Amino acid sequence: MSKLCLASASPRRRELLSMLPVSFDVQPVNIEEKRKPNEAAADYVQRLALEKADAGLQRFSEFNAFLGSDTIVTLGDEVFEKPENFDHFYSMMQSLSGVQHEVMTAVAVVKRAKRETFSCTVPTQVEFRKLSEADIQWYWNTKEPLDKAGGYGIQGLGGRFIKRISGSYSAVVGLPLCETESLLAKAELLEL
Repeated sequence: MSKLCLASASPRRRELLSMLPVSFDVQPVNIEEKRKPNEAAADYVQRLALEKADAGLQRFSEFNAFLGSDTIVTLGDEVFEKPENFDHFYSMMQSLSGVQHEVMTAVAVVKRAKRETFSCTVPTQVEFRKLSEADIQWYWNTKEPLDKAGGYGIQGLGGRFIKRISGSYSAVVGLPLCETESLLAKAELLEL
């Protein structure tokens, strides 16, 4: 029986997790990603990470533990997830243009035995430079924003819009390495 399963379809999370001393397999899971009325952003992202890990636990019996993660972008009370279409993307980019926003990534590790859960949420402050109409249209045309929380990827072409960051770069990409390693150590899943 394999020890750990990453319950995610994200190639970025797979790449980041592979940087840690842990063997794992990948099995994407589908959950409904819908924010509840009046649900705080931090509670929402943590719930999604836990639901992904739990979905893996229920669906795949060949693994001892599951890691679920989710990332959202927030500006005030507004939560920006993946853009639905160009108009939605355009509106997000206009809102983020020239201002600081917060990226929250939650991680949950659930072990099958005793249903032990280890979790954390990592906030990171990101500031965009001012974006022009041409910047927004160009970036949309690259197709990079389509599967990214907040409509941008800091590690890709969207990185050119980042003026400054305060917090965890890897959390903005999709998996906070330092905190994830700490959770895996507590869950006794590291191979050191």
